[in-house]
Parts: sequence; C-alpha cells; structure tokens
Amino acid sequence: MKKTVVVGLSGGVDSSVSALLLKQRGYRVIGLFMRNWEDDEDCPAVADYEDALCVASALDIPLYSVNFSHEYWQDVFSQCLKEYAAGYTPNPDILCNREIKFKVFFNKAMELGGDYLSTGHYCRILQHQGQLCLARGTDENKDQSYFLYTLKQSMLEKVLFPVGELTKSEVRKLALSANLVTARKKDSTGICFIGKRDFKSFLSRYIHPHPGNFETLSGQEVGKHDGMEFYTIGQRRGLGIGGPGDAWYVVGKDPQRNVVVVEQGDEHPALFHKALIAYETSWVGNIPRFPFTCTAKIRYRSSDVKCTLINQDSDRLSIEFDTPQKAITPRQAIVFYDKDVCLGGATILHAC
Repeated sequence: MKKTVVVGLSGGVDSSVSALLLKQRGYRVIGLFMRNWEDDEDCPAVADYEDALCVASALDIPLYSVNFSHEYWQDVFSQCLKEYAAGYTPNPDILCNREIKFKVFFNKAMELGGDYLSTGHYCRILQHQGQLCLARGTDENKDQSYFLYTLKQSMLEKVLFPVGELTKSEVRKLALSANLVTARKKDSTGICFIGKRDFKSFLSRYIHPHPGNFETLSGQEVGKHDGMEFYTIGQRRGLGIGGPGDAWYVVGKDPQRNVVVVEQGDEHPALFHKALIAYETSWVGNIPRFPFTCTAKIRYRSSDVKCTLINQDSDRLSIEFDTPQKAITPRQAIVFYDKDVCLGGATILHAC
C-alpha cells in the first residue's frame, strides 16, 4: 500500500514543491494548511490559503485547514512577550517549530492518517553513526537546520524534507515547470507574527514601553531609549544617539535600572566574549562526552565557529570559543554541528 504523507502546505513555493516531489515519488499526499494568527491586519493568511488551494488543485490532492491560533498564542507568542518585556531577544521561529509545527501540527497530521509529515524546510535527514540525524540543507544560503535543533530521533523517523537536497533556484524551476501559482512568490521574511509591520508599534500594542537612559559602561548618560524591549545586543541602527566619533552599539542591558548600555565602535571589546553559558539543551542524537569540540552558530546568519563544550551541569552548558565572538545575545540559540550534521543546541543564558 502507498505510504501517506501529510504536507504542511503554507502557500509558499517550498511546501508546494515538497508536495509535488512526494506525489511524483508515489506517495499518497494530503495537504494541510495551518493558521496561527487571528489578526487580520496585514496578515497574509487569507492569500496564503488561496495559493495553497490552487496548488492542491493543480496537484490533485486534498487540502485540509487547521487553526492553531490559541496554541500559538499560548505556547509561542505569550512566551516571546515575556522575554521582550524582560529586555531579552527571543527566537519565535525555534519556539514555533518545537511547540506548533512538530507537536500539535504533527499530531494533527497523524490523525489524518499520515505515515509521515513533510514540510518545506531546507534541511536533510541522514544516517550518521548508526542513527538518523538532522543535516544542513544543500543550499547553504537557505539552510534551516538552525531552527530545527530540538527535533528528536523519534520525530526524524516520521518527517520528510523533500527540498533539502535542492537549491532555491532548483525549487523555483520545478514549480515553474509544474505551472504552480507559487513559483514566483516571494519568500516571507522577518518575525512571523509581525510580518511587514513596524516592530516598535506592533510590540507596543502588547507591552507598555518604559523609556530610560542609554549609558556607557562608565555610567555616562548619552541619550534616551524608548524601552529596553526594542533593542538587542550588537544593534547599531535606530539608537538615535548623535555626536562625534564612531557609531554607537548596544553592548548590554541593565533591567533593574532600565538602562541600555552602549559604546562606540564595532570593534569595542565589550561587544566580544570568548565563552557563554547556555541552558535548555536539546540533543538530536546521543549526548556527547565532555569536553567536546565541534563548531557552532550563535545566530542564524552567523558563520560556523570552532568551540569546545566544557561540561553540562544539570541544565547548564559551558561553551568556550577558539576566538572571541561578537554580540552574543541572551535568549538566542547556539546550535552545534559536526560538519553538516546538526548535533543539537541550547538557549544562550549569558556571555562570559
């Protein structure tokens, strides 16, 4: 009997081509569209659903729709609001994958009779040292393994990533050859629940800003900020601090005093640290023996850097880098790699 794959059809080109490839490979394909946000203002969900319908029709597959707005609000958005309010910079994409796409959405796919769930993520599942592993996508510029480090072995057995072996240009060519309406559709960018809206004005609807001071490490006041939640470590643009000399950068925050700490110059020593402490560690496969040397990314677009995982004490992981790293940001993810294999990751607690 044919295996059934439930494809998360988002209305984008990547999930569209995933469905196309799976059907060509002989699977029974079911489309499943997910809505996570109820705010109709600037929300593309309606147009995305129409595109998903067109793709399903072109591929002659059924399409179902589910609404996980409540779960998204409770398990992703509200958690992000708490972090923003505390002055941190959370990563909602990782939360969404862990709590929504590969939990409640996955469960719904299984309820529909799926043997597998498929998404349009650019990553691969390979055999590594006798077990399934998560690996980077072939297209280095589109690789999304960074956002999926919380996946476990049991999930990898039930998930397919058809576009992981392809480049973005190859995906678009396949969509064009199949006359899919999403072939030339632009990729969605930015924070998912904000979309094209101004970050400050959107966040101010949910968090009451508390303006305060910009201060240097020596305590000199150099300006006023609009609220700690609007700034992140390493930020240069949008500070509004004038005067002579190099550009100003955010180098730290003092939540107790509502102070954003800044210094001048993109090479200021306060921007660089050679170690960090992380927590909420998640390993895709076996926990390594410490100390352990690998590479890591401290943000999605950063390059891999060599590091040593010193030890894991309870829920704390100590990491030392071969060279100092710029703008290590609390509540962002650090993700570990062995060449192309994603070993796992953790949430950054603080630099040290």
